[in-house]
Amino acid sequence: MIRNSSSGTASQPLPSQHPGSGTPGHDAPDLSLSGQPRPEEIRSTRRRVVAASFIGNFVEWFDYAVYGYLAVTITAVFFPESDPQTGLMLTFALFAISFLVRPLGGFVWGHLGDRIGRRTALSWSILLMSMATFCIALIPSYAAIGIWAPITLLLLRVVQGFSASGEYAGASAFLVEYAPANRRGLFAAVVPASTATGLLLGSLIAALLTGLLDAGQMSDWGWRLPFLLAAPMGLIGRYIRNKLEDTPVFRELAEEDEAVKTPVSDLFTQHWRALLVASGAVLLNAVGFYVILSYMPTYLSQEIGLDETLSYIATTVALLTYIGFIFLTGMLSDRFGRKKVLISASVLFIVLTYPAFVLLGTGSFVVIVLVQILLGALLTLNDGTLPSFLAEMFPTRVRYSGFAVSFNLSNAIFGGTAPLVATWLIATSGTDLAPSWYLMAAAAVSFVAVALAPETSRKPLRHR
Repeated sequence: MIRNSSSGTASQPLPSQHPGSGTPGHDAPDLSLSGQPRPEEIRSTRRRVVAASFIGNFVEWFDYAVYGYLAVTITAVFFPESDPQTGLMLTFALFAISFLVRPLGGFVWGHLGDRIGRRTALSWSILLMSMATFCIALIPSYAAIGIWAPITLLLLRVVQGFSASGEYAGASAFLVEYAPANRRGLFAAVVPASTATGLLLGSLIAALLTGLLDAGQMSDWGWRLPFLLAAPMGLIGRYIRNKLEDTPVFRELAEEDEAVKTPVSDLFTQHWRALLVASGAVLLNAVGFYVILSYMPTYLSQEIGLDETLSYIATTVALLTYIGFIFLTGMLSDRFGRKKVLISASVLFIVLTYPAFVLLGTGSFVVIVLVQILLGALLTLNDGTLPSFLAEMFPTRVRYSGFAVSFNLSNAIFGGTAPLVATWLIATSGTDLAPSWYLMAAAAVSFVAVALAPETSRKPLRHR
């Protein structure tokens, strides 16, 4: 018998079947005389689900953003004896290594999410992530403890990678399973929107710190400040999640005792085709997200020569545009289908990425901002559609596992390594246009994968 994540006993019955049933410690549904939840209670529950999914994913990706945006300062603190480019590559190597554990995390969180519930997995993932990030702020510098400084940083980055591997997939599944059938794309777009908001706050804080503090102050203590924010934000996110029940379709599955004992094994034996297609479809997201929204400030300051503060401001403007477009993309995918929007994103990246990087090389701040807005808008066509697409690709019994494994495999191999690969390509090719080749190749692979996938937006979740 599958266990309900909200208690230690068998799954609670659905509100529609047993009036007044509620999980102790959680908000019980407000039922009408017919035993059905009232419309206002359904709307209230969905608002709380959106808030819980938003804040949890926001905290996860704020933590990741801070590391990426403060990479130059972190290099000076943990790799002071290396030349700037080698030190920067070592810093991004730590960023990439933390992603290698993400497939393992995808297996673990997917198993937990499909066996004992989405909510429990999400509550633990945010706690691990926020605590690891908080501890990064406490690591002594290389000057104080030598090689143990980067080793400790690496270990905490691995914990971050492990915990983050369950967040994006779990939050997306949670939202899709609570959403109205004709608005799953819009609801799932909350996940990339919260990701971008986390990046936005990271960019704003980085811009503020670099603008107010000199290099010495940043290296001594300034870089630690944003990492310290992780603990209180993580605890708030965990509290909100623990106040919710699991999704209706998961509770229905649990009540019927239909969940598989080993969802990951079932995924590879019965749903391997969907897993391959999903992993390929993620590639553009994996590379595009980290190149355009995480690596870009470093690229602009180190390769183009733009002032560091201005590079943060340019990325901040792009992130604001990205957040605005992401919900529009979710609505477009609800109306026209996931495949059309995802294929459009791939085609536009193949055609426009190289010219966009040529324009970035002009060094004009206005041009750079406009190009980043364009690239961010193109990325939303993929990112705003992908969460609902991946969640709908797999049946409820293995949805968390299918999403987590496919998403994290592609991100581990291609996403986390994107800043490192971009830096390496520039160093070996001698041209700062090299990252555009990587983006175009990723878009081509995603195009093929999505073309092979079925359209999922009109199919019911429960019976897939």
